[in-house]
Amino acid sequence: MNETVEIIVTEVSGWDGIEAGEHRFGGAEFRLGPREVGHVHQWGILDIAFPRRVRDQLVKEGRTEPHHIFPESGWTTFRIEEADDVEDALWLLRLSYLSHAKAVKRTVTDNVLSGLAVDSELASLEPSEELRAVL
Repeated sequence: MNETVEIIVTEVSGWDGIEAGEHRFGGAEFRLGPREVGHVHQWGILDIAFPRRVRDQLVKEGRTEPHHIFPESGWTTFRIEEADDVEDALWLLRLSYLSHAKAVKRTVTDNVLSGLAVDSELASLEPSEELRAVL
């Protein structure tokens, strides 16, 4: 794995409730309970799961691209080409994580996310008004 990808794996692996493991097509996969938040391939492609309306807005804003294999799904692809891309990659992963955490917190009563302030963390990411409306 290249150094940039390792930084992402280390950071995301430390988030509450995240289980990191090997992805079946190479790289690392990040799961929050039964939900996959995303995965990063060793060669720098980051695939992230979003609800479709969130994905559409992120693509419209130019923050990411439709998924490279399944462009009509809620999945996105972000290409990590240089060290400066790490911050954007982590922003996208955190957005996905918080989106999934919101749903998981509603369905699981006793979990490690009980102390996570999802709404305030989402606000701290400073999404656009249009993105905030679909979150």
